[in-house]
Amino acid sequence: MAKAFAAEFQKITEECIFLKESVNIALSGGNTPQQLFAVLAEDYKNSIIWDKINFYWTDERCVSPESSESNYGEAERILFSKLNLYNNVHRIMGENDPSEEAERYSQLMQRNLPSENNFPEFDIILLGMGADGHTASIFPDGMNLLKSEKYCETVVHPENKQRRITLTGNVINNSDKIYFLVTGKSKAQIMKIISDRNEDSLKFPAGHIKQKNCDVNWYLDSHAAELIKSSDNQKYFSKS
Repeated sequence: MAKAFAAEFQKITEECIFLKESVNIALSGGNTPQQLFAVLAEDYKNSIIWDKINFYWTDERCVSPESSESNYGEAERILFSKLNLYNNVHRIMGENDPSEEAERYSQLMQRNLPSENNFPEFDIILLGMGADGHTASIFPDGMNLLKSEKYCETVVHPENKQRRITLTGNVINNSDKIYFLVTGKSKAQIMKIISDRNEDSLKFPAGHIKQKNCDVNWYLDSHAAELIKSSDNQKYFSKS
């Protein structure tokens, strides 16, 4: 799955650079993006125009960048350090006061990104999905964040009570392209519900994500896709 999306990543970044001369991307954390970063660092180091890509984050844990829990820290370790890529990296500073950092990052996006519908517009957002259907750091107990008028909000993880900073649903849904990368058998039931597109899908934050131009693109491994028939929806992609 990571190799399949890495090829797509090269294609869509090339297209965007041709049209706009640069690309604004928001990354997610978690195990699945780490697999993608490893493939990109190993197989695409010299075939992607990295200095034309501006990297942001969908969310961050309130920890230092040296922490193994830092979304930025893992991307830096696996990808950025291998590419010597830092000038275009705009991290959420998880070590700062969460409320102040949410405001700082909102202002950064307002300055750096084009605006449409009164929200910053990313070219590409990469998302994961948790076993509870959360995406970014929008959890089922924080559905109000999907319609927040703010660009960023502070949240508390419903189980471990860790503080986080996340982009809100309006910013995510304002992206030109949205890709979900989902792996694991624990996601299969929720993936089936979301793929059915009935009212039950709206119980999960991931079920509310829909890019402004069309539906989102899902890259799934065989475990996450095991309950979805290949004929159900052409936008769903599964590969071992």
